[in-house]
Amino acid sequence: MEYHYPTCLTIAGSDSSGGAGIQADLKTMSALGIYGMSVIPAITAQNTCGVTDIQAISPHIVKAQLEAVFSDIACDAVKIGMLFSSENIEVILDILDKYSPRFIVLDPVLVSTSGHKLYADENIGVAMKELLFPKATIITPNTEEASLLSGIPISNEHD
Repeated sequence: MEYHYPTCLTIAGSDSSGGAGIQADLKTMSALGIYGMSVIPAITAQNTCGVTDIQAISPHIVKAQLEAVFSDIACDAVKIGMLFSSENIEVILDILDKYSPRFIVLDPVLVSTSGHKLYADENIGVAMKELLFPKATIITPNTEEASLLSGIPISNEHD
């Protein structure tokens, strides 16, 4: 009997402190016995106190990273985190349509735990809702992200 080693691609920002983004995703995948791969749309300078800077990766390079992974390794699942720009969302959507991974987990990362904005343009929420939400198997916003995306203040479980 042949064993299939599960695979998952994380599309997320790089957190220099290792507590979030691709670093945290890859650690979690490894602990669960999943072969993790990564595509990085933005790099942050951050530590446990907060984010001090962000550098976007061009959509051209994001697309090249995606093509490199998908053209070589079968992805059982894709986990999407910080995307930084609407342009990155459009590139990612094209690749998801082309390769149709079975599962897509969308964690719409918009604000760091320390409150730092993690997106370049105000249209990113609209792009996420219109383009990525319909593709997602599950969407996992935190309370603040759910408020931003829905336009409804959320302060308790009932909300």
